[in-house]
Amino acid sequence: MGLISNGTTIFDAGAMSAGFGGSLTLIKKLTADGSTAGLSFVHGSANVVFNSTFKQYMFTFNNLHPSSNENKLVMQTTIDGTNFNVATTTTFMVAYNRTSGGSHALEYDTSKDVGNSTSFYSISEAAGSDNDQSVCGFMHFFNPADTTFVKNFWLRTSTDHHGDFHMINLVSGYVNTTSAITGVQFKYENNNMDAGDICLYGIG
Repeated sequence: MGLISNGTTIFDAGAMSAGFGGSLTLIKKLTADGSTAGLSFVHGSANVVFNSTFKQYMFTFNNLHPSSNENKLVMQTTIDGTNFNVATTTTFMVAYNRTSGGSHALEYDTSKDVGNSTSFYSISEAAGSDNDQSVCGFMHFFNPADTTFVKNFWLRTSTDHHGDFHMINLVSGYVNTTSAITGVQFKYENNNMDAGDICLYGIG
């Protein structure tokens, strides 16, 4: 028997509805162990599927904890499975509130925008390395195997900032290539991921 909420099927026959026109299929879970500078999902490597099998993919970030203070979570993509350097354009917004209260804002952070950049780019504010600080969130990546259009993505991350702020980051962008994207890498800009995991799902 399925679980239905307000006329929408949430669970049925072991599958979970993604709420975006299909069900979620878990493809791969990678766990940080403090020794890796990044977590890479590359099609055909370690049973990762990231091709035309699904038109939409979702990554979830679960308590990604940096090994040093003041670290932004960053990402890049690849078309050859090795070099993560594909030109990308993004836009970055943030809302925050100080843990102790009294300081809050909603703003467009132009300093974290990139325009046709081949470098790794920010998808979170600078997380702290205290035991109660990390980054959580999710990203949707659309049609990576398409060879006609650029590749769009959007994401939301929840960041426990090193300055004792809590922040929500809204990021969207596109990978400026008509070549198929075959992989995505996530890492902290200054040091290793001390703990946490990232899961890749196909939506179909």
